Amino acid sequence: MSIMIIREFRLDDLNRVYEIEKITIPNPYDMDILRKLFDFGAGFLVAQIKDTVVGYIIFWIVEEDRGHVISLAVDPDYKRQKVGSRLINTAIATFMKFNIFNITLEVNAKNKDALNFYKSIGFKSNKKVSNYYEDGSDAYKMSFELFNNTDI
Repeated sequence: MSIMIIREFRLDDLNRVYEIEKITIPNPYDMDILRKLFDFGAGFLVAQIKDTVVGYIIFWIVEEDRGHVISLAVDPDYKRQKVGSRLINTAIATFMKFNIFNITLEVNAKNKDALNFYKSIGFKSNKKVSNYYEDGSDAYKMSFELFNNTDI
């Protein structure tokens, strides 16, 4: 098994991140949005195995005490190899450095794998939002309270 590293996103990762975004997310961000998130200072990490970016997470501080996961995706060829877990745990550790212990995200209600993944690490589903995405899909708003969670 190859070693996975989690590192800061670099601009030369943009094409690969966009490729992963397009094949994994039903309503993907376009490349300009991904670039702007980076330019505006969002947390942006990639998982790399050998020379290949296999997943990424984008997140930021929304309020003084709340963080938000904007996007997390893993190349389907690398699913079930703890890539998503390593990325989200690194993001959580980053939030903790800024004394942020409440993290939110939205997930497509049709994406059962993502829902189960987030629940398995302690996210709670708070509310279903109808027609959240451009294609009319519903989303679940989920949250993670670090101090109310013993899984991490």
